[in-house]
Amino acid sequence: MPMPSDANGNGDIFGGWIMAQVDIAGAVLPARIARGRITTVAVNQFVFKQAVSVGDLLSFYATVTRVGTTSVTVHVEVYAERNPADPHVVKVTEANVTYVAIDRDGRPRPLPPVTPAPVTPAPAATAG
Repeated sequence: MPMPSDANGNGDIFGGWIMAQVDIAGAVLPARIARGRITTVAVNQFVFKQAVSVGDLLSFYATVTRVGTTSVTVHVEVYAERNPADPHVVKVTEANVTYVAIDRDGRPRPLPPVTPAPVTPAPAATAG
């Protein structure tokens, strides 16, 4: 949730604050895929669809759109829940960001092989 210190002179939230939050949210999946250190190498697209205000509750949803040899591209959508008395949700931002797996010296490194997630059977339904 953005705070008053995140607002510009017009009372809207700084775009840079939103960009930082998108970068944090977008890095989660690439860090898991890379199993280690990553860095942001490109902001391929960033679209501000609506202003964000103090008090908006923001939710960030990331989807991997591309996995390369060393890089992962993620699409992040940001939604704001507004007006707690009569809540409604609107998409406020979306972005495409590319991250690269790096070694301890900051050089690109290959991503580890992707292993499928184990399938866990659903618990048996019980009557009653």
